Amino acid sequence: MPNLIISKCVCREMPFTRLLPLARQRGWSLVDLIRETGCGGGCGLCRPYLVRMLATGETVFHDLIVE
Repeated sequence: MPNLIISKCVCREMPFTRLLPLARQRGWSLVDLIRETGCGGGCGLCRPYLVRMLATGETVFHDLIVE
């Protein structure tokens, strides 16, 4: 899947570039981020990307991550 680009929570239409600064500013864990934004709490497909985003600071992903 060479053209795969994952850069947002589809359910909430929230780009990771917006979520990362919020999470860092407020010291959010994944649980906090889900509670405060709803991202990762709908279909859950973005949850593994949110985990990696919080750990590495990446906001654009080109591979499938499965929990």
